Amino acid sequence: MTSTSTPPGLARFNALEESAAHAALHEVCASTAWVRRLLAHRPYAGPEELYAASDAAMAELTTADLEEAMAGHPPIGRPRPGDPTSSREQAGMAGAPEELKAEMLELNLAYQEKFGHVFLICATGRTGEQMRDALKERIGNAPDQEREIVRTELGKINRIRLARLVEQD
Repeated sequence: MTSTSTPPGLARFNALEESAAHAALHEVCASTAWVRRLLAHRPYAGPEELYAASDAAMAELTTADLEEAMAGHPPIGRPRPGDPTSSREQAGMAGAPEELKAEMLELNLAYQEKFGHVFLICATGRTGEQMRDALKERIGNAPDQEREIVRTELGKINRIRLARLVEQD
């Protein structure tokens, strides 16, 4: 593909009415500020421009914006029923042994009690054990340090979801 051709999914996204584009971006990230920033830069010439806009918007999110974004994510190990995106992203937990699922539930609750939000990690391609180990490691972080890790993980998730959006035929 040459840099002059826009992927079909991106061309469709660029052509959407404002409300439909808003809804599509909100599926990617629940932060209203992030969605507004990406809408403001449409149309995008190519995926890299869209990803760069996403990264820039992520960097500018306030603590409240991050909390709004995190509220759109279910806990690891408990994807929302009927939500194919969270089920696909958390596939590494789907076949995990019951002991690991129980341990993740316990760790998720401890994490949520400490930080006030769900444990957020880019789960795509990770095993249940890798997610558990990351949670165990991160639960010891200071809140400011953890907020920046969450920002990074959310940025990774958003890029994966945006790629799915723009690469659809």
